[in-house]
Amino acid sequence: MKFIIDRFEGDKAIIEDENKNIYEISKSALAGFCEGDVIIISKDEDETNERKNRIENLANELFN
Repeated sequence: MKFIIDRFEGDKAIIEDENKNIYEISKSALAGFCEGDVIIISKDEDETNERKNRIENLANELFN
């Protein structure tokens, strides 16, 4: 999903998605970015599954 950084207001960043929805997030989450920058947020399916499996294995070791 793509977002554009619309502006910074105090410690908040105002970003807009491709559908013109507006969101307010912490400015610190965008350290190094500037107003007008386009950012892309994506999900890494492989790493997500690896983490879930690792946590599940740890839980199994604890409770079995």
